Amino acid sequence: MEIKEYTCDVLVIGSGGAGCKCGIVASKEGQDVIIVSKGLTFKSGCTMLAEGGYNAVFGYVDDEDSLQLHIQDTLKGGAFLNDLKLVYKLVTESPKRLVELESYGSLFDRQEDGRLNQRAFGGQSYRRTCFKGDQTGHEMMVGLKEEVIREGVETHGEIMITKLLFDKNHTKIVGAMGFSLQDSSIVIYHSKTTVIASGGCGWLYPVTSNALQKTGDGIMMAYDVGADVMDMEMVQFHPTGMLSPKSRRGVLITEAVRGEGGYLINTNNERFMINYDPRQELATRDIVARSIYTEIQEGRGTKDGGVYLSVTHLPDSQVHKKLQTMVQQFKDVGVDITKEPMEVAPTAHHFMGGVRINTDCETNIENLYAAGEASSGVHGANRLGGNALADTQVFGHIAGLSSAKQAQNTKLETPDEDMISSEISRIEAICSEGKYRPQDIKTKIQEIMWKYVAIVRDETGLKQAEIELNKLEEMTSNMNVSKIREYNDDLVVALEVISMIKLAKLIVKSALLRKESRGAHYRIDYPERNDKEYLKSFILNKNGEIKTVERGLFTDY
Repeated sequence: MEIKEYTCDVLVIGSGGAGCKCGIVASKEGQDVIIVSKGLTFKSGCTMLAEGGYNAVFGYVDDEDSLQLHIQDTLKGGAFLNDLKLVYKLVTESPKRLVELESYGSLFDRQEDGRLNQRAFGGQSYRRTCFKGDQTGHEMMVGLKEEVIREGVETHGEIMITKLLFDKNHTKIVGAMGFSLQDSSIVIYHSKTTVIASGGCGWLYPVTSNALQKTGDGIMMAYDVGADVMDMEMVQFHPTGMLSPKSRRGVLITEAVRGEGGYLINTNNERFMINYDPRQELATRDIVARSIYTEIQEGRGTKDGGVYLSVTHLPDSQVHKKLQTMVQQFKDVGVDITKEPMEVAPTAHHFMGGVRINTDCETNIENLYAAGEASSGVHGANRLGGNALADTQVFGHIAGLSSAKQAQNTKLETPDEDMISSEISRIEAICSEGKYRPQDIKTKIQEIMWKYVAIVRDETGLKQAEIELNKLEEMTSNMNVSKIREYNDDLVVALEVISMIKLAKLIVKSALLRKESRGAHYRIDYPERNDKEYLKSFILNKNGEIKTVERGLFTDY
């Protein structure tokens, strides 16, 4: 295989909101940056797909809002499993980062007096979610892309990173390697610092709102070199994804629909959320998703396994102005949402677990950083809508500063040549004739996760998932993978499934450890929250060691 090599000060893996922000900041600190992504640059991250909004305390609509209340809401929403120091960073820095976005060219909706508009979102005391209609993430990426270009940051798209590289002594990360999707050439990056900003893992499930590339690669690469991962059992299912047609199944229906006053209705034409939470449609996502699941399980769902989300009671002008994307999204499938309800069901959305970081976005591995959805600790057991886009900017900024500062005091070092040779041999060996199609294995992973490790879990199902995932792991040594050079999708999927199985097993392991229900993790065999025994996060690493970090109820907030 042809080998291409590149050198930079800061290597950023991922070109979504966190990756772009990190690259911009590191470049402004005088560092030579390369941003690399598995898909098309700027277009393969979930930030581009995010619709609803960005949480920041300005008090422009509800002047009673405060930083303290945003902290309180985030902790309550996360069932107090959050890292309080990370929450403090998120809340206090979020407004400044939004102002920077506008300086890049991202424009948010304004009120008539010129101040930012802010809408209601689930689990929040006041209206603090800033937005651009229902295209907020796209608008953010417009500004971030322009700033990346203005800064002259080098970007490499369609390169799948498969391995982080140690120095010769295996004490620090000195780069990464992978292959080009365009021609299967091996690509090696030599860097002083490396940042994982590759997003989550929604495609562990068959129904997801995530971009196609989100299979958890970055998290598992970090885990494989010894990085701690945390809260791996915490997978958020957004309450409202499209249900039909099948080609659109799982596509996100933004929380902004409920924020603007949309109603959830069962087949008895009842607004059912009042039976589950006094906040009704504006309860937190874990509660709304489980409520919809319960309605379906108890026979009040549609024949296709969903419920209805209706904005037909709202003025047409409000729907067309505030929910433009939703109007078009359903118009494309023959539904006028101003006149008929949307059929919805939960969809795998956000991963609260990931690489453990501190307030400088450092991992426990020298020269390795993480930010955005690939990291853990900010959102605890459940993420509030609107906090993720803020997360990308706050911690992307911090990762940019921290990685740049470290790079300024670090020399480029030669990677372990045996690691490189071993990885090249692994990739080449995967391209061989075998019994099983990689895509079939991927489908089976998704079926197992949806059946046993989704919205509702129990010990019997989780242990069955372990058994079935172990069988799939054995099958990966006998995959049928084409040897074509150009856009070898078989090879991409084969590498993904090897990583996905390991990631799925970590999620199952953590889910078995947590014998309670908390946030997005719901065990029907342990349906109550147990603060006495489980007010703690589980930390896993490749050595098999299980560590915990105690949390507090933070009653002073």
